[in-house]
Amino acid sequence: MTIAVLDRERTIAGPGFNRWLIPPAALAVHLCIGQAYATSVYKTSLVKHFDSSLTAIGIIFSIAIVMLGVSAAVFGTWVDSGGPRRAMATAAACWAVGFWVGALGISTSQLWLVYLGYGFIGGIGLGIGYISPVSTLIKWFPDRPGLATGMAIMGFGGGAMIASPLSSKLLGVFDPNYDTATAVASGAAVSKLFVTLGIVYLIVMMFGAWLVRVPPEGWRPKGFDPATVEEKKLVTTANVSASNAVRTPQFWLLWTVLFCNVTAGIGILEQAAPMIQDFFREGDKSSVAAAAAAGFVGVLSLCNMLGRFIWSSTSDIVGRKTIYIVYLGLGVLLYLTLALGGGGTVALFVILAGVIISFYGGGFATVPAYLRDLFGPFQVGAIHGRLLTAWSAAGVAGPLIINGFLDAQGKPGKLTAPDYRTALLTMVGVLVVGFVANLLIRPVDDRFHEPEHAESQPQETADATVEEQPQGTSPLLVLAWIVVGIPLAYGVYETLVKAIDLVG
Repeated sequence: MTIAVLDRERTIAGPGFNRWLIPPAALAVHLCIGQAYATSVYKTSLVKHFDSSLTAIGIIFSIAIVMLGVSAAVFGTWVDSGGPRRAMATAAACWAVGFWVGALGISTSQLWLVYLGYGFIGGIGLGIGYISPVSTLIKWFPDRPGLATGMAIMGFGGGAMIASPLSSKLLGVFDPNYDTATAVASGAAVSKLFVTLGIVYLIVMMFGAWLVRVPPEGWRPKGFDPATVEEKKLVTTANVSASNAVRTPQFWLLWTVLFCNVTAGIGILEQAAPMIQDFFREGDKSSVAAAAAAGFVGVLSLCNMLGRFIWSSTSDIVGRKTIYIVYLGLGVLLYLTLALGGGGTVALFVILAGVIISFYGGGFATVPAYLRDLFGPFQVGAIHGRLLTAWSAAGVAGPLIINGFLDAQGKPGKLTAPDYRTALLTMVGVLVVGFVANLLIRPVDDRFHEPEHAESQPQETADATVEEQPQGTSPLLVLAWIVVGIPLAYGVYETLVKAIDLVG
């Protein structure tokens, strides 16, 4: 009975279903798995607990991102065929178990268990959870795919905005001797944190899985004319299968674009808290306290989240290729400024890093719509899963570049702004490669298109079901937005408070 409840057939929306219930369902998952971006809050604690290096601890994050891409690629077709509820429930189980196994590894001082738990098992949950609501939202919002993917994926960027201050507070509760000046907590406190987060995330993600629905065959929103997509450049009305998509140069060019954009941003996110302290360090003391550094992680999460929504929605107007020119081209200039003069003031540093991370987030949110434009909606979820292997590669490359350069320069707590310069300039070169790859993208050749009789294009059928007029705000709609809205409001509040302290 439990398995049957997760079947796709049990999630088909009935008449009058409000499509605005789907964004909070997606956010319930993405706000939880977005905790991956808050690892820097307890990174120094793990370095001390395991008596290890930044690189060794950074591998935990890298494994998780590698498994995100691998699991998204392997299970992409399964997610499309089985429906979002089954995928979201599976993601919730893997994500929670990953935390609990990681907690066991910390409490027993077995680093390999943290690799296995948070990295491997949790990474599988990351990948499945990341793609599960995306294709569903595109189906519910064919009239605004950029807006739809922005709504889904902005939660992943905002997850750390919640997890960062929450983790700091919980570490203080679990460890009375928690050192807020250096952000070093005991291993036992971090272990308890992992157990707590696993429980909370399991509950919230299962709520999203219960809430999600798929549109009935032939459904389309009122007033939407599928023929209008023909008027936009680089937007096809044909369909390309996932197996054919990986044979096109467009797929690999976009893979390169995503890899470069992610590599350049992920290094900053993974190192965010210690990085801002190092940029404003004189001797053994930094003018930025650990609490303010944790606030900086929250500021970046806010920029990451807003960038995913704002820039992806903007791409519906200006086009996907144009918005990536902005992400990568302007990103080069911002990275140069950060590398050569970003340490001038804390405010300048925060602004530069915030805009860079907004482009990073925008790139993630725009890419599913870019894929839909190039390859059609037929198997966009499976294609998206395969493309996320670029994220896996970047999850290794970004932290290794940053941590490798920093380990060569000195030990944590002793680094200064010039020690970051070579790594940041390397990222400039990476962005240039992505910029060129984006310029080379052209429409997909007709030989890769699916035959018309094999396509599934219900939105263009003559008897398509049109969305009914909204029946008003239901209690369920209010509840759904409260569940995701309260944590978001908490994250925004904590972020703004810390931001004032940070630049004050």
